[in-house]
Amino acid sequence: MKLGAILVAYNSADHIDKCIDSCLQFQTEFEAGIVVIDNASTDGTVAKSRSRAGVLTVENTTNRGFAGAVNQGCELLSDADAVLILNPDVILLDTPSKLAAALADGRVAAASGRLVDSNGQAQSGFQVRRFPTASTLVFENLGINKVWPGNPINRRYRCLDLDPQVSADVEQPAGACLLLRRAAWAAVRGMDEGFFPVWFEDVDLLRRLAAAGWKARYVAAFSARHEGGHSVNAVEWGNRQLYWCGSLLRYAAIHCSTFGLWAVAFSVLLGWIPRAVTGMFLQRSFRHLTEYVKLFRLVSAYLLVGRSEARLP
Repeated sequence: MKLGAILVAYNSADHIDKCIDSCLQFQTEFEAGIVVIDNASTDGTVAKSRSRAGVLTVENTTNRGFAGAVNQGCELLSDADAVLILNPDVILLDTPSKLAAALADGRVAAASGRLVDSNGQAQSGFQVRRFPTASTLVFENLGINKVWPGNPINRRYRCLDLDPQVSADVEQPAGACLLLRRAAWAAVRGMDEGFFPVWFEDVDLLRRLAAAGWKARYVAAFSARHEGGHSVNAVEWGNRQLYWCGSLLRYAAIHCSTFGLWAVAFSVLLGWIPRAVTGMFLQRSFRHLTEYVKLFRLVSAYLLVGRSEARLP
């Protein structure tokens, strides 16, 4: 199986070197090439990437989002049988051939493995999840999963019953380090670039793949180190919240019932209220109220256009 690697970068200068190093360690396995797709970084990411031999760097003049960059990379690596999609804060600890072995089963479209933090601790609740339901998203928005992480809905969603030492077919392996069969990507017309700039695009892709009869697999023998959130944490808090809510609402509009979408939409509005009020008192500013107005308009737009308008053309 001919592999390629796609590193999606955005202001990733602090991480890109180590990620590239880990890929070059297995360069002979990436016969189709290693590609860095940079989404208009301003911090020197491109200079670092271009200085590395054996790596193709594509410099976008505008931020195409994670989904757009992945689609761009898959188009470039047209002769690859499978592509390893990587966040730039991921370091490969094992050979990607361990993931490729899972794709020997022609029904498997995607594979990932154990993700560990800088201390070597497994990122339980993140590395594998089930597809979120409307109830899951409501619990997330209202903060119930944070104050009561052991609730049944959260346990099911975050696969807290999964034995990380055992490989298994799963619904949603983490998109931070995901080997994707290129033919499967093409069969469902790639990632939905309406999820912009990030969040839920990988979940949507895997759900569409599952609906088309493909499977995803968790490979216990493979591991990678993942820091998490380096790019999105650099985005201003208000914009980050709006981006997250926008992608969440798009996912709910596509994959939940009409009632589910309304429940998720109202939970978004309710969940934001304490944050907005707290922000106004602590920062003595009405900025959070202004952001709440923007959020209300975003929610209203999704409820008005309906579920069909959010789907891929």
